[in-house]
Amino acid sequence: MITAEQDNGTTRALRALGADDASVRLRAAMAVGSAPDPRYVSTLVERCAVEPEFQVRELLTWALTRHEPSQVVPSLLVELGSERAQARSQSLHTLSKIGDGQAWPAITRELLTDRDDEVARSAWRAAVVLVPEGEERDLVGVLATQLGRGGRAMRLSLSRAVVALGEVAGPALRAATADPDPEVRQHALATERLLSDPEAGFELAVEEAKRIVALGPDGPVG
Repeated sequence: MITAEQDNGTTRALRALGADDASVRLRAAMAVGSAPDPRYVSTLVERCAVEPEFQVRELLTWALTRHEPSQVVPSLLVELGSERAQARSQSLHTLSKIGDGQAWPAITRELLTDRDDEVARSAWRAAVVLVPEGEERDLVGVLATQLGRGGRAMRLSLSRAVVALGEVAGPALRAATADPDPEVRQHALATERLLSDPEAGFELAVEEAKRIVALGPDGPVG
């Protein structure tokens, strides 16, 4: 039985999640995560969509992971269809932390190729965590369509996702090294290098890939 005092405490915590002061919101998220309660879930999910501070968003995600997946995952799946990019990206991020495989069908091609970079990056990370055994090849096929996208951070995120899938990524990467777009070829070569040598740094792999693309298929590789 929930006492009036407990109910008042819940109300105060929920209000604090929307306070003007970021430090108050941070403490509220920590308090909510430390004492999980299903009544917090909808507000936590809603706040994820609009919270401007990165550290607070991370604690909101942590607080959600402290609840039972069955209490949280359905609400997060709804957010994947939101028009607000932050709602989609933060829900994907939280799903990757929860790791509930039942969310896999919601990681669609549309999310993996989302026009918003942060949504796409979050989708890549979530997909690598949630992909069922036997579906990795299809996932690589979609991820390969994003080779050459964005700047360094974006490309590094994609390379890490592809490399995390292991040797199954090899054929798609080899095919992409023959793409007519030099940016795609360069990214594919760099990722292929990382796949064969995980200890190789991304910058070194990129520089090597640039050299190979510049020299062309008939140039020296040594």
